[in-house]
Amino acid sequence: MKRFNQTQTVRAYQEIQKNNREEMILKYLPLVKHIVDRMDIYLMPYVSKDDLIEAGILGLIDAVDKYDPEKNCKFSTYARFRIKGAIMDELRSLDILPKSMRQKSRQIEEAYSRLENSLGRAPTDKEMADELGITEEKYNKLLYEIRSAFVINFDDFKSLKVDEEDNDGFEALLKSEEPTPDKNALFKEMSEILAEEIERLPERARLVITLYYYEDLTITEIAKILGLAKSTVSEIHTKALLTLRTRLKKRLNMGEDKNG
Repeated sequence: MKRFNQTQTVRAYQEIQKNNREEMILKYLPLVKHIVDRMDIYLMPYVSKDDLIEAGILGLIDAVDKYDPEKNCKFSTYARFRIKGAIMDELRSLDILPKSMRQKSRQIEEAYSRLENSLGRAPTDKEMADELGITEEKYNKLLYEIRSAFVINFDDFKSLKVDEEDNDGFEALLKSEEPTPDKNALFKEMSEILAEEIERLPERARLVITLYYYEDLTITEIAKILGLAKSTVSEIHTKALLTLRTRLKKRLNMGEDKNG
């Protein structure tokens, strides 16, 4: 029988690890493209998809190298988080939303909140335009220009949602610490609030949000299912997020006031 010395054994183990690493990277490469394709909804024309795919691949490699199966989290969930984080870092480095646009997004949210409080319902485009002192056409154009503010921040919030399969392990991986009962209770509450507010949306808006965030479809796929133009789906999506963000902030702030 052929015997291996310690050096040969180590080298054999390293070769197995290298092969497994390459296999994992190749297996999950399609996930990178899928995530970038879903970001079509808010990418500006000057943003290169190839650059985002490259950033996503680096995020995938980082996930393969750092994944710890003992943390009780599926690799696909962890990889998705790392890929998306790397892509978001790339987008932030491009400064796709200048400070002036971020200020405008806050102004729109504040105007929406004021009107919804006074009217007792979601304001119309005309009411929003009047409140902001601009035309409806200008309002819709402004929403298109700042749509990335709503999408990125909504994703940040939704990433706090606890998944039944991944719950504790996922949060531990994100925070590099053990989750506490208080944190898990908070995430559960946020998830429930989000679900309630989605149910309050008009039917078409609710369907777009569900298909995009929970069925993981791209805007192109959603447009085909609904028989609408991509631009129409994008507009429905942006306005739905404006409604959700405003209502979520209001409800979370009310919760803080009660606890304060």
